[in-house]
Amino acid sequence: MANLNNFDANNVDPSVALDPIPAGKYIAVITESEMKPTKAGGGKYLQLTFQIIDGERKGRLVWARLNLENKDSVELHNIPLEINVGLKKRDDNGEFTNVIKGYTKKGGNGGGGAAGARVPAGVGPGSTPPWKRG
Repeated sequence: MANLNNFDANNVDPSVALDPIPAGKYIAVITESEMKPTKAGGGKYLQLTFQIIDGERKGRLVWARLNLENKDSVELHNIPLEINVGLKKRDDNGEFTNVIKGYTKKGGNGGGGAAGARVPAGVGPGSTPPWKRG
């Protein structure tokens, strides 16, 4: 029989499953980061743990995985998609630079701008990337 050192479950609040936090913007910090191998073993991803530090959801954790190394990333080349481009002021010289704020599947819910754009000849899955052309 196990010795539980006088543990009394009546004195402990029952654990409650945490529902996902509502969509929105939160102030958070990264509290952990770890490089891990992908499930298939052909690459690596960075797993980040964010902790919300302000507001009603203070203390909650949210995770993100950034696939940083993958042998199949070439499959992403030359496929049209819609990007949300923004501007950000550089800290070093105060000039503005572009930043990509989001990605949407071509023809997806991101609006119509690029959805009907034509793909230039020689661009698309299976075509030779520009840097490998003669």
